[in-house]
Amino acid sequence: MYLYTDFDQQLINERVAQFRDQTERYLAGKLTEDEYRPLRLQNGLYVQRYAPMLRIAVPYGLMNSTQLRKVAELATEFDRGYAHVSTRQNIQFNWPALENVPDMLQELASVQMHAIQTSGNCIRNTTTDQYAGVVAGEVADPRPTCELIRQWSTFHPEFAFLPRKFKIAVSALEETDRAATSFHDIGVYIVKNAAGEIGYKIKVGGGLGRTPVIGSFIRDFLPREDLIAYLEAVLRVYNLHGRRDNKYKARIKILVKALTPQVFAEKVEAEFAHTIKTLKIQPEILQKLDEEFIPFDYQDYADEDFSEQFAAHPKFKQWFNINTNAHKVKGYRIVTISLKRTGIAPGDVTTEEMNLIADLADKYTFGELRTTHEQNISLV
Repeated sequence: MYLYTDFDQQLINERVAQFRDQTERYLAGKLTEDEYRPLRLQNGLYVQRYAPMLRIAVPYGLMNSTQLRKVAELATEFDRGYAHVSTRQNIQFNWPALENVPDMLQELASVQMHAIQTSGNCIRNTTTDQYAGVVAGEVADPRPTCELIRQWSTFHPEFAFLPRKFKIAVSALEETDRAATSFHDIGVYIVKNAAGEIGYKIKVGGGLGRTPVIGSFIRDFLPREDLIAYLEAVLRVYNLHGRRDNKYKARIKILVKALTPQVFAEKVEAEFAHTIKTLKIQPEILQKLDEEFIPFDYQDYADEDFSEQFAAHPKFKQWFNINTNAHKVKGYRIVTISLKRTGIAPGDVTTEEMNLIADLADKYTFGELRTTHEQNISLV
């Protein structure tokens, strides 16, 4: 799991202090609503009909138990005793008081969490398969690629005010795509070429919403070290040609369709010829990112035969078949805790449940857990 450097922590702390000042000035009447709106959106704060909503970034759905306990603590102190897991793996507070949001962000910063770029017309949280790194069949662990994209996109000055929000997903299992990569503005697929080298296939122009569109491939193989230069080229083309006169037609899927995928790809390649000169990633950086996600020290277990338990307890068999998945390490299973209950919004999780899940993660999964696209939580 990626851990903050001193620079990361300082940056987040300074951002919290900055937003605290902005919020205090707004509440004192020194900033207008129009002046405050882009500032709060850059910090994940929406103002809805009944109350503000604060969306917390969970990069590629990966959390540790300490972070989940902090979310539970904030839900008790500043919300109504629960939080909400979103379809893009983030966590939301639905009832915070506006004046308390800076305090909440300060508490989150203490456990390496923030709300930066979870709203507004910017590059949002990069997502991936919730089982990344532990599911069999992956070409490579997609989390280092997600972390690379996160570091590149966070606070990127050129892409802070895009025509519309922009979403990127990474998949290492094209046939089993739990991240819905084809329905993202950019879909990054980890592949191997004929020489056995790891790289990427790139899709653009996917999306859901009012007009669902499956993205189009515009690159069959991109060397790993060229990813950021290519993503930068895609964003520059979108930023230049994307519509800003109509928010319903401002997503990249509309632009790709209008230009055709072929013409869009040609424009990206022309821009890529410039970005590659300065944005090629050095091998040591890629190696360092890989080292942030080394496998845990799994024990040597044998796969257990549950046939007797299944026969004696049909409900246990049903739970096992629905709520567990194969793990790439022998003797282990991926377990999904459903956050779906009758009469309760999908994805809502109470303070008590969060603390219990954190305890289970400490006991069984090295203190790590995942938020899922189905608005559940998985222990891997």
